[in-house]
Amino acid sequence: MDAYLAALKAYQTFNPSGWVAIYRLLPMWAGIVCCVLGLLLLLFGGGRFFRVLAGPMGALIGLGWTGVLLAKFGVTGTDPRLPTAAAAVLAMVGFLFPPAVVYLGVGIPVGLLGGEIAGPKDYLVGFAPGLILGGLVAAVLNRQVSAILASMLGAWMLVIGALAALHQFGGLVTAMASQPWGLIIAAGLFALAGSVYQIAVRPSPEEVERQNAERQRLKMRKAEQKALEKRWSASRGGE
Repeated sequence: MDAYLAALKAYQTFNPSGWVAIYRLLPMWAGIVCCVLGLLLLLFGGGRFFRVLAGPMGALIGLGWTGVLLAKFGVTGTDPRLPTAAAAVLAMVGFLFPPAVVYLGVGIPVGLLGGEIAGPKDYLVGFAPGLILGGLVAAVLNRQVSAILASMLGAWMLVIGALAALHQFGGLVTAMASQPWGLIIAAGLFALAGSVYQIAVRPSPEEVERQNAERQRLKMRKAEQKALEKRWSASRGGE
């Protein structure tokens, strides 16, 4: 577990090689599972499936951003288990209320960007508006942002899973892993394709419910028509 937590720390910094290196910790079967889950997230992650995804995504936010936020605000001497505790809390929040994960998943990076623009002395002045505005926009566009976040995570899981699944082909995988930017670009293209598919091609949950309701009404209408024809035939036969 410590090895996985240490590998996840690479995602707290700009470290493309470290981001890719996590595949070395995954056995082949786990790589295959990651590929399957990645494809599911690319195709269906932004819909109702997002409620299942929001929990792990909240945990990743807690693990990845807690230490960064503490460092940015100069908070020292905290319990090293704090990121793990934050991950557990956010995972629970994600399962119970997925839009909160969407809010934080977009709001925190935007807030950090605003803080960097404002500078160290006015970091909070830049961070707070970025967090609030970025999170609000994400909450308003919940379906679209959910699809994009799910596609991004799914694309990366697909890339890392493929590396882990092909680990037995050492030379090929090592050559691919030595070009982290190529893998990041490939994941970006997968994420773009998944986002476009989920937003523009797949019907929205509201549209699915409308179609289901329409089919149900049509089915009831046909049943009523059959019952009416049956009664009409019986009345004519009685004559």
